[in-house]
Amino acid sequence: MTSVVNLGTFGVFLSPHRDDVTRKQHAVAADKLGYGTAWLGTGRASISDLAFVEDILASTERITVATAIVNVWADAPEPLAEAYHRLADRYGKRLLLGIGVGHPESVTGYHSPYDTLVGFLDRLDAAGVPAEARVLAALGDRVLKLAGDRTAGAHPYLVPVAHTRHARSVLGAGKILAPEQKVVLGAPEEAREVGRAFIREPYLGLRNYVNNLLRHGYTDADVAGGGSDRLIDDLALHGTPEDVAKGLRSHVDAGADHVAVQVIGRSAEVEAENHRQLAEVLL
Repeated sequence: MTSVVNLGTFGVFLSPHRDDVTRKQHAVAADKLGYGTAWLGTGRASISDLAFVEDILASTERITVATAIVNVWADAPEPLAEAYHRLADRYGKRLLLGIGVGHPESVTGYHSPYDTLVGFLDRLDAAGVPAEARVLAALGDRVLKLAGDRTAGAHPYLVPVAHTRHARSVLGAGKILAPEQKVVLGAPEEAREVGRAFIREPYLGLRNYVNNLLRHGYTDADVAGGGSDRLIDDLALHGTPEDVAKGLRSHVDAGADHVAVQVIGRSAEVEAENHRQLAEVLL
C-alpha cells in the first residue's frame, strides 16, 4: 500500500493545551517554514465534523493536516467519513486521519478496545474512506500489526527511539511510521523542569503509555513520580537546535518515515520561535 499523503520528514504536533486560535497561527507558520505536516492533537474532544481540520486546510497552502487522534469512543465513523469525503474532494492528499482508542482512565465504558477499533475501521471501509488515508495511534504489537494490515501505518505517541526501531520491525517496509517526539530547547535543568511537568500529568498516569515504556527499556523507578532524568531526557529531547535535530534524526535512523515534533515551551510565543529555530536546522 502506498500512502496518498506526503508527510515530509518532519512535522509539528500542536497540542490542545494551546487554544485553537494559537494552534492555527502555529500551523500557518509551520506551512511557511516548510514543515511537512501539522498534527492536530484532539485530547478527548469529538471532532467527527473535522471543522478545525478544515479551517487549517483552508488557511494553509501546502502542509498536510492530520488528526491526532480521532478517538473511537468520542466519534462515530459515518459522520467522520462524510466530513473526510467533503474535505478530500477539495484538498486531496493534504488530509490524513489519525485514529485511536484513547485510554481507559479517560473514557467511560472503555471495553474491548481492539475489537472496537476493528469495528470502527470496518465502518470506515463501508463508508468508502480509503485505508491509505488513515493511520493508527499504535503502541503495542497487536495494534501495530492492525495498522499495517488496515491503514497506511502508525502514529505512536510518547515513545523513545527504541520503540521506533521495534515498531518498524513489526510494521515492515512500505508502511508509514510517524512517531511523536517532544522537544524543549534550552539547558538541561530548565528543560527537564518543563519536560517533566508536561509528561508527569497526565501521561505517567496512563497505563497504556507506562506499560509501553516498561516494554522498551525503562524500569518502575524510571516511570515513578515525575519520571527519572533518563526517561525525561528521552521523551523530551533538549539542548540547542542542533542537539535536538540530532535526536530527532535518530528516529529516522531507527526506521521512522516522519517525526511529529511537539515543541514544549513556557509560552506559545516561545514555542513559535522554537519551531522557527528548528526549521533552520531540520528543513
